[in-house]
Amino acid sequence: MDIGPRLKLVRERYKLSQRELAKRAGVTNATISLIEQNRVSPSVSSLVKLLEGIPMSLADFFTFDEPPRENRYVFRPGEQPDLGNNGLRLLLVGATVQDRQMRMLRELYAPGADTGPEAITHSEGEECGIVVRGTVELTIDGQVNVLHAGDGYYFPSTLPHRFRNIGQDEAEIISANTPANF
Repeated sequence: MDIGPRLKLVRERYKLSQRELAKRAGVTNATISLIEQNRVSPSVSSLVKLLEGIPMSLADFFTFDEPPRENRYVFRPGEQPDLGNNGLRLLLVGATVQDRQMRMLRELYAPGADTGPEAITHSEGEECGIVVRGTVELTIDGQVNVLHAGDGYYFPSTLPHRFRNIGQDEAEIISANTPANF
């Protein structure tokens, strides 16, 4: 999915100029312009920060304008929007569920892919997951951990954290967090 045209669609539907969104998100309007032209691809954490200026969750961003689903309880692979970019696929289960209380992801990391150069923090909640395959470096509050298939994690989402595939093959994580903050 092209993030740029989608951002422009959402911004225009919310009747925001590039300048206004940039001001709200704390970036330059040139940054908004470059993203909308697909000349720059923001990291997940940067996109979340940008969407806070609308305000809109990452899940709402990727499901904006989608028609209602027939089956509300089962989510086939094509019904799981990909919230990631730059070698990171974040497939969201239940994106269209109203008032979700948790976020469930299937995370696929290409070799060398990560969640971005900056650590992610949330204002509240907890996060947990299990590495299904591959080798993942998980940094939590400055502490570096190397996880392999079968290893799990559970931590407060308020701590700065970052994920990175340090292996030669694709890595896969199944994760959940509360509240459903994106």
